Parts: sequence; structure tokens; C-alpha cells
Amino acid sequence: QEIVSGESEEESNGVNLMEFSDEILLHILSYVPCTDLVLNVRRTCRKLATLCLDKSLTHTVLLQKDYKVNKDKVKQLMRDIGKEIYQLNMAGCYWLPSSTIDHVTQCKNLVKLNLSGCHVTSLRLSKMLSTLQHLRSLAIDVNPGFDAGQLSSECKATLSRVSELKQTLYTPSYGVVPCCTSLEKLLLYFEILDRSREGFMLSGQLMVGESNVPHYQNLRVFYARLAPGYVNQEVVRLYLAVLSDRTPENLHAFLISAPGSFVETGATKNLLDSMARNVRLDALQLPKAWINGSGLLQHLKFNNPFYFSFSRCTLSGGHLIQRVINGGKDLKSLTSLNLSGCVHCLAPESLFRKAEDDIDSSILESLVVSCCNLRHLNLSAAHHHSSESIGNHLCQLLSRLKHLLSLALPVCSITDVAANVEKPPTASNLVPQTFGRKVRIGIQTYPKNLAGQANQKIESSVFWALMGSLRFLETLEIIGSSFSSAMPRNEPAIRNSLPPCVRAQSVGDSEVAAISQLTYLQSLTLAQLPNILTGSGLISIGMQCQHLRTLSLANLGMMGKVVYMSALMDMLKHCKCLRDLRLEQPYFCAGAQFFQALSHCSSLQRLCIVSRSGTLQSDAVMSFMANCLEVIMCHMFMGESLTVCKNLQQSIVRSFQADRPALNVVIFPLLHEDLTEVIRDVPMRHLDEITLFKSRVAEEPPNLWW
Repeated sequence: QEIVSGESEEESNGVNLMEFSDEILLHILSYVPCTDLVLNVRRTCRKLATLCLDKSLTHTVLLQKDYKVNKDKVKQLMRDIGKEIYQLNMAGCYWLPSSTIDHVTQCKNLVKLNLSGCHVTSLRLSKMLSTLQHLRSLAIDVNPGFDAGQLSSECKATLSRVSELKQTLYTPSYGVVPCCTSLEKLLLYFEILDRSREGFMLSGQLMVGESNVPHYQNLRVFYARLAPGYVNQEVVRLYLAVLSDRTPENLHAFLISAPGSFVETGATKNLLDSMARNVRLDALQLPKAWINGSGLLQHLKFNNPFYFSFSRCTLSGGHLIQRVINGGKDLKSLTSLNLSGCVHCLAPESLFRKAEDDIDSSILESLVVSCCNLRHLNLSAAHHHSSESIGNHLCQLLSRLKHLLSLALPVCSITDVAANVEKPPTASNLVPQTFGRKVRIGIQTYPKNLAGQANQKIESSVFWALMGSLRFLETLEIIGSSFSSAMPRNEPAIRNSLPPCVRAQSVGDSEVAAISQLTYLQSLTLAQLPNILTGSGLISIGMQCQHLRTLSLANLGMMGKVVYMSALMDMLKHCKCLRDLRLEQPYFCAGAQFFQALSHCSSLQRLCIVSRSGTLQSDAVMSFMANCLEVIMCHMFMGESLTVCKNLQQSIVRSFQADRPALNVVIFPLLHEDLTEVIRDVPMRHLDEITLFKSRVAEEPPNLWW
């Protein structure tokens, strides 16, 4: 209707949208959700009716973030174009009833299917896969109650032809892996909890008869990501046991992401030894215990590596250069590198070095020269302090990486050394960086032209120059090296935080203003910037970074007061494309003024606020939800009482659930003992992407899945 009503106005100006070539119109229509194309747009006129069914638009159907889609729309969509769909992505459609999956059977020509996060039983999966004889790529969840014995012979025949499998496990099981005899790519996500809802300890042992049955002989990619918990470690060892018997000759990517301590065993050591002898890798990630203190990297062979992750390892810069970068040779192919938490990676050795000591700029320079095509680089969760040597600052060296699309840095790494040494401590630096009540130290006054002075100061800084050189950067994370979120995964909320690094004390508004040079910035994370006084730099970002879609702010400025609230509200008025907003700050007041400013973000879909001793106004929240029609996720973990939180949550669900099928609301006291039980019911899509704080740069290899 909008297109038709707009035609008369366009014709009066001498321009008619329908006069554009089919190629241009198809390109425009490619930005419209498929459900709208098929169910709405194609009914407007004959020309659009034909174009909307073009193979370029119906070949791949993406429903994974179409939060307005419901069961009836999916049913009609499959009925109209089911036979034309070759790739269907329904990942994270948690709100759709399990019966919706039955309509996928109409897509007889499906080659790729992603059902991660969808409710699928063993019987429904069997019925659906029995009809999809062309399927080659599959992603599913394995939930408690899954029984591979219920899979029909026709279903197993389909699975035997599947070459790519992504499986998220919520219960100890092999899932459908034993049926996939032609696997080339296997992605495993272990989300098994150590305790049941009733409090019983779970076992990582698999069912009798399931052991030693995966078929890995054709495997090229093996990826496993573990959530915290010993059960996940037990189960992944069973998957790895088969690999240790015989390592696939074509294996070129081996990646295991495991938090905490994941001890190496005899079986895993045999596996790694076999890999060192028989395969050449293009991508590698191992648990820190498997690398620390071993000579493994010296023996592994690499072909044309595109991804390395040594997150949280004690790997020194000397070993990194000698054993991985190979003295600067053959690393032009590397596009993604994760050194998060690798505290000694920019130092020649780690034996007698303190984590806060200055980095060796020659190591970073070798890294930059050897890996000149890097697009994703993560150096967070470590103290990377530059020396006073002219031209050897970390920011100056990184400015040579012209292809960077995403970058994560610790706060202390971006400060100017000279400025940090000469600048006396300000009043804000003297305030204890704890969760205590506000401490009054005289009357702080700021000049009226503070923002102008800040910009003038920063324009000559190394961080300003770095931001100016990375014009095409899309994702930026600046995170304090000692920052930890108040919401860990499977533990009670953290009540205290560590103080920021001394080198980070001078990082504040002027450095934030430098970020506004990133015209194409889409995702920004700022955490533990202690010298934020007004937040004036946020306004510049809101005005200049018009493509910003994701914003995460945590523990900025003084911990006893939200000093940047006024600037944040001004910033939000300019963020028309913002979809995800996460705020973590003690004493945050989510009141009428804040939500009125947030209502300017017309594209906002997900909101998460984490605040110890924080307050909220229920009426303001309800008004915000009524005004922002696109919001489908509202997570607020504050200091309010359980009664206030429950009443507000029920009011939101009762008022808006009918019109927003994907609506997910969790409002709960942050320090309540049952927080972990509430967290486990949050859809994995929201939990992983926004609710839990983590560094996401180079977290996984690029294009690991679609």
C-alpha cells in the first residue's frame, strides 16, 4: 500500500518507481523480509507480483530475526513458495510452536536448513527429514527427551547425506551425529547444565550403545564451544575420543572454545600428536591448558591459516612470532586473530614478566607486518602498555592494518604515554572506584566548552589518529582490562569489581569523542572508562555514526553516580538505526526522561539494563513499550523488589504479547538468589548476543555458519 500510495507523488515529480529496471527493483526488494514480499508486497501490482517470486528472492529465506512472523505466516509462506526454497534459516525462532516445523516438509528442494533455537521433538524431526532428500546442511537443538531410536529409516537416509551439521546440546547425547556418515563440517555447542531444575546433579555419561559411533573419516572442520560446567567437558571428551583413534586426513580446522580449566588427558594428547603428524591446519583454537607449557605449536603444521585463537593462554610474544607467525612468513592469509586474555602475547617472554609491564613494540610490529590482511583482531582482557618510544605506540602500529573491520582493545592500551605521565590526578580519579555510595569531594566545575577542549586535546593523540585511519571499522570494543560483568553465566551476581588499571585513569570523554570518526560503525562496546566526566563524546558518536545498530555501555565514570546520563539521552535522540542497547551501571535510574529519549530509537528491538541498586519507573517502562512497537526483548536486572519486578513483567506481557509474538520479558532483582534459574529460561539467541557481557570480536572464525 505504501508503494502504491507513493506512486502518485513520485509521478508528479517525474519519477516512477515502477519505471526502474528489474535489476534495480530486485536489488531494492532484497532488503525486504521474505514474508512481507510474498504475503504483502506482491499483491500491490502485477509487476511486483512477478518480481517478488523471482528465484533470487525465494532461493534463500531468512526468518531468524523476523520477529513479526508467526505460525500462520510461515504456513502461508511455505504453501506459496515452499518448492522454490533451497535455503531456510529459522534460527532463534523460539516463539513459534513446534507444530510450525511440520510445514517445512513442503520445501522438497531444501539443501540448507537451520532450526537452532526452535522447538523440535525427535518424532517431528524424523517426519520432516524423511521428506527432505536433497538436504546437505542441518542445524538443530538436542533437548532432554531426545531419542535417536525414534528416527525412521528414511530420516536416517537423509542424515547420511548431510555434510554439515550444527548441533546445540542441552542434554548429554550424540544427537544425530551417529547417523551423519558423510560429515565434513561439525559444529557442537554444549549448553548442558550441571544441575537439573530439581537440583539433581547431572552426569556426562551417554546412553549405553551410543559410544564410539560418530563418523569422522571425511571431517574437514571440527568446532566445539562449551558453556561453563564439568558436564559439558565430560560430554565433549566422548566426542573427541573417536577423533583420537583416527584423525581425519582432510581436517583443516580444529577449534575448541572452553572457559576455565579444561585439563588435557591422554586421549586428547594422542589426538594432538596425531594432528601434528598427519594434518595441515587453516584454523586453530585450543583450551589454554592444552597450550600452556607445551611445545605443541612448534610441531603443528599450517597451510593457509585464516583464523587463530589463543584466548586466555600464557603464550609469550616470542613463541607467537617463532612458532605461529613463523618469523613473519606465510601469514598474509590470516584474517582473524583472537589474543583476548593473552597477557604476555606482546612480550618476548613471560617467565619473569609482570602483566602490567610495557609491551615489546617490535613483536607487535612483526605481527602487523606479517598479518597485514587482518580483518578481525582481539587484544582485550590484558594490560598492553606502550613505552615512551616515539612512533612505537600500540595505536600507531595498529593504524597500519587498513583492512580491519572489527577491533577489541583494553582501555589502558589507548592512552597517550606522555599525557598519562604528566597529567595530575583529577577529582574523579581520587574517588574510590567501588560500589559504595556517592562520595562528595568539593564542588566539581567543568568549563562550558569542555567538549570543544576535549576534542582539541584528542585530535593530537595516538587514539584519534588510529580512529582516523580505520575508516571502515564496523565493530569496536574498548574494555577495561580488569572489568567483569555483574552477570556471570551460571553464578550469583558479582557484588564488587576490581579497580581499573592505573594507565586507564586518563581515558574519558575526549577518547570517546574520537570514535565518532568511524562513519560506518555498527557495533560499539565501552566498558570501565574511569575518567568519563560528562559523556560528551557519546553525543558526537550519536550524530556521526548513523549506522550504529548495537551499543553496550558498562561502568563508565564514577561508580556511585551515572555522570553521563544527560549525554546518553542526547545521544539516543540521534540513533535512528539502533537495534540493541545494553547498559550496565550501578545506581542507574530508568525513569521517564530516559525512556522518553530512548523512544527516539525507532528501530530498537532489544533492551537490557543491568544495575546494582538501580531503580525503574513502571509507568515509564509501559509507555516506552507502547511507543516503541519494534521492541521484542526487555531485560532489566535492577535493585527493585521482587514484587515490583514481577508486577511490571506481567503487565508488559499481558499488554503486548498478543501483537508481538516474539516478546521476551525478564525483569528481576539483580542480587536475588534465584537469578541463575531465571537466566536459564532466556532464549539462547538473546542470552548469547546481548544479555551476557562478553567480547565478541574474533570469537569465532568468520563465516563459520550462515
